[in-house]
Amino acid sequence: MRASSSLKNKNQKSIRRQVFSNIIPAIIVELMILIYNLADTFFISQTHDPLLVAAVSLSSPVFMMLITVGIIFMGGAMSCISRSLGAEQEERANNIASFCIWTGIFTGIFMSVLFSFFVEKILIAIGASTYTFDSAYSYLSIVMAGAPFILFSMASSGIMRAENHARQAMNGQIIGNVLNIILDPIMILYFDWGITGAAVATVLGTFTGAAYYLGYFLTGKSSLKIHIKNFKASCGIALSVFAIGIPACLDPFLMSISQMIMNSLMSAYGDMAVAAVGVATRVEQIAILIALGIGQGVQPLLGFSVGAKDWERYNGILKFSLQLATVISLLMVAACYIFSGPIVRVFLTNPEAFGYAVDFLRIKLSSSVLFAIFFIFVNALQAMGAARASFIISVCRQCVLYIPALFVMNYFMKEYGLVWALPIAELLSLIQSYLTYGKIIFSPKIFVDSKII
Repeated sequence: MRASSSLKNKNQKSIRRQVFSNIIPAIIVELMILIYNLADTFFISQTHDPLLVAAVSLSSPVFMMLITVGIIFMGGAMSCISRSLGAEQEERANNIASFCIWTGIFTGIFMSVLFSFFVEKILIAIGASTYTFDSAYSYLSIVMAGAPFILFSMASSGIMRAENHARQAMNGQIIGNVLNIILDPIMILYFDWGITGAAVATVLGTFTGAAYYLGYFLTGKSSLKIHIKNFKASCGIALSVFAIGIPACLDPFLMSISQMIMNSLMSAYGDMAVAAVGVATRVEQIAILIALGIGQGVQPLLGFSVGAKDWERYNGILKFSLQLATVISLLMVAACYIFSGPIVRVFLTNPEAFGYAVDFLRIKLSSSVLFAIFFIFVNALQAMGAARASFIISVCRQCVLYIPALFVMNYFMKEYGLVWALPIAELLSLIQSYLTYGKIIFSPKIFVDSKII
């Protein structure tokens, strides 16, 4: 099989070259996601209406919940397919690829329909005010219609990365995001559609990206088969995908929930505070998404090494990835901290919102490097197939640590306490992930065969 042979050839390269060739496309993808998110906020801010910025900030965690569902199929595909290829289980790899694609599409359709029935209740729950409700409603109602295309694209990206086609996976994301960025100023400002224009641009970009991925499979560039006849959920396929994919998505899914809770609590301090924390969160993602790109880029390499039982190479890849994630994150955090004022001013000019945003951003940046290290350990656990450990870490990070910290810190420090809750949770989560990884990697009962845990 071409995918298996490609990965084997790549496994002979030096570790640094191997890691860079995989993480650079993944980092570019994550940065394109960031640019796309910032573009929406930037062009909305050019309307000089901070209430529209607040509406986008409120909508962001809801949209991210859709993305996190896509991570189930992307993460499950990357881990399960790469391990199957490493163990030379070609037919199983085809079954997993088809399962991820078709289950993702039908899940997207279901979510789109379900959301249309509950959109008003969701907006009320996340803290939409009288002034932001209509704008957030318009944005989310349109964006959620693109759910099937988003989940198809994410499943496709995971499959392509697993078979060592990281560059092609990157291209699909870039095409969709670049189109969205081009359409944003046209639809938001030129057509004067405001936040509705941002939503339409997002859906059109998503559809174009999905069309690219579909063409990749139809033209035979993939060695894996995604036809419905290859669909198979039995023989542990569905269980394997969900066992890895759900923990992989659980942390960002719960993060979206916690973001909604934080927005709801922050709304008590005014719409300007909500707009400020939304901008601070998006800027902070510059450092965070690079860490995500490194983790997602090396996961197929780690998974293949696990399937091939090449532990020396596995440890080399992990060590270099940790060092790289730490250095890059430190540099990005330093740059964002130094230029926090000018960066925030691009999005917010209201004095109250601007002051809040600069303070909030600097607080959030204090935990970005911790997240980079944390995410590498989580990806290593997922690459090993350590589903239970990954699940426990994700639940603890949000439900046991962050969400309770929001209420406690809000009580003692009000709006600033809500922002400080994240760095506290990140530090404790890193300690937990390190101890969990150490316990598993040194356990003699792990890695008995290619199915791993």
